[in-house]
Amino acid sequence: MPQLPAPAYPAEVRARLEADAKEVIARYPGSRSALLPLLHLVQSEEGYVSRTGMAFCAELLGLTTAEVTAVATFYTMYRRRPSGEYQVGVCTNTLCAVMGGDAIFDRLKEHLDVGNDETTEDGKVTLEHIECNAACDFAPVVMINWEFFDNQTPESATRLVDDLIAGRTVEPTRGAPLCSYKETSRILAGFPDERPGAVEASGGAGPASLIGLRLARGEEPHPRVVAPRAGSTRESGPADAPQEPDHAAGPTAEEGE
Repeated sequence: MPQLPAPAYPAEVRARLEADAKEVIARYPGSRSALLPLLHLVQSEEGYVSRTGMAFCAELLGLTTAEVTAVATFYTMYRRRPSGEYQVGVCTNTLCAVMGGDAIFDRLKEHLDVGNDETTEDGKVTLEHIECNAACDFAPVVMINWEFFDNQTPESATRLVDDLIAGRTVEPTRGAPLCSYKETSRILAGFPDERPGAVEASGGAGPASLIGLRLARGEEPHPRVVAPRAGSTRESGPADAPQEPDHAAGPTAEEGE
């Protein structure tokens, strides 16, 4: 059914958001490019991207609400309805899933009595399964407001959500200290994180992700990458020497031959 026009923000909220929005828009040569951070900005106000927020973005950028809605519904980082103070995402992509991500997700659904993309009755936690977050070295991974909690188990993930609900301090495995979902959205809109030590906090890739870089720098010997096929009469080299694969088409000819 057709909906009534979205209600406007209260005057004081509108004035504050408009000042912030103009600061964001000024960073770009074309105002349309500011749409993604502006969606984070309005999300930081209400905890999700409401129809009011999308109408606000459309007005300031000279877009239609249909254009703004198309973007807001494409990216999963934009919530479309009210959600919890803490967004708990469990990676259920291939590696995390086989390492225990599916078990973690099932445990949290039962423990919190919510389904995917649902929020606990107290408004504290929204649970969702998420796609790969490029942290496969630390699988299975749980993310809370986009901060990493690595090498989780069903038991450790249960303790995490219990601590969040009880208001106890929860420390990410790496990266900045945890903050609320609204605060995270404001940071993603491009405004500085002014908490002491937050900017300096960091975390890098795991050992498996760095092997290729170390090999390229010659920091480690090349391991055997292809074992000789069974029955091969080719002489074996040193144990750590790279082996050439037996190509079915025969050896590769030199250029021009």
